[in-house]
Amino acid sequence: MSTAELHLFAEMLGAPRRAFDRDHYDIPEERFPTAIWLGATLVTSRDLVRSLRAANLRRPKHLAPPPPR
Repeated sequence: MSTAELHLFAEMLGAPRRAFDRDHYDIPEERFPTAIWLGATLVTSRDLVRSLRAANLRRPKHLAPPPPR
């Protein structure tokens, strides 16, 4: 999944742009069922980081500038 696809998915889920944290969205647990219904897969944070690295999408905080406010 590209970052553009991630933003589109988050928009479909109703996630605000401020929930985007450099390479992923922080979604409240109560939205998990809807996210899964839309096609998301529930993973651990370790698996998420592993997947982001494998896709070359990982943006660690120490390497990325802070997001605009």
